[in-house]
Amino acid sequence: MPNGLTRLAKFGLIALLLPLSSLAQQRTDSSHVDQSLDDAWWTGPMLAASPNTLPHGHILVEPYFFDVKTAHEDGFGTLTYALVGVTDRLTVGSIITTGLNRPKEGTSSSGMGLGDLTLQATYRLTNFQKGGWVPITAVVFQQVLPTGKYDRLGHRPSDGLGSGAYTSSVAFYAQSYYWLPNHRILRMRLNLTQSFSNSVNVQDVSVYGTGEGFRGTAKPGPVFASGVSAEYSLTRSWVLAFDAQFNHYWNTRLSGFDSLDPSSGQDPPSILINSGSHHSFAFAPAIEYSWKPTIGVLLGTRFIPGNKHTTSSISPALAVNIVR
Repeated sequence: MPNGLTRLAKFGLIALLLPLSSLAQQRTDSSHVDQSLDDAWWTGPMLAASPNTLPHGHILVEPYFFDVKTAHEDGFGTLTYALVGVTDRLTVGSIITTGLNRPKEGTSSSGMGLGDLTLQATYRLTNFQKGGWVPITAVVFQQVLPTGKYDRLGHRPSDGLGSGAYTSSVAFYAQSYYWLPNHRILRMRLNLTQSFSNSVNVQDVSVYGTGEGFRGTAKPGPVFASGVSAEYSLTRSWVLAFDAQFNHYWNTRLSGFDSLDPSSGQDPPSILINSGSHHSFAFAPAIEYSWKPTIGVLLGTRFIPGNKHTTSSISPALAVNIVR
């Protein structure tokens, strides 16, 4: 098995066993000194999404405001969840992204632009009951629509905010609660997601690193994402949160030719680039504060260590969670 896949399998196994190891310490009594679930208000951690569905007719709106800082660029953006409970078990909605890139060298984005739009459906499979071992679980389906600019970017490559690809994802989410020896609640989540993308026609300057005159196609490779989170209910309103995420990216293939090649009377030479498989890690500590059960804020920072294929970044973020 390739090294990347071996690391991915080990991470997935650890992510699955972490909740089970905590479960071994969970008491099964219903002692009145335990913090009640109603006494813990959450906004959710920065990265791991919830498997819980909204009650029928209720809505959730959660905008994130962030700044992705690298050595070469600042990427300001927003990511907004807009979800509605169709039934008690089924929640549907969208994830809307916008962005503005400011590279240290070169031209900045022409303005705040729309990224790719994600449609999402969450179907809850099981629910949690204190004293039981079954967590809240759900299957999640996502479809990314390529609404963001990705090619023909001219002299503003920083306007590229999309991939140009239709990307389909299927995910398994889980969440459970554990009462610690001090009777406070620790909430844990597990997210496992597999995504596949179609081929994309690419022209000229693009997010795939092509230049003016390029004509060809890009085939983004599949992506597997696994993440775990832990949230500690410090008080009813205050929560400490931490996320850890591992992503594995399979090879992206770019093929085509340079239509501006000066070769006279001959077909221009073909271009073929393979990115190769690679991976990335992310860590995100955060703090949550809720005024009441239906509204709260999160302040956190995502850290991505750099490696051969991944640029290191620090991304402070603010989110507002509103449920009606």
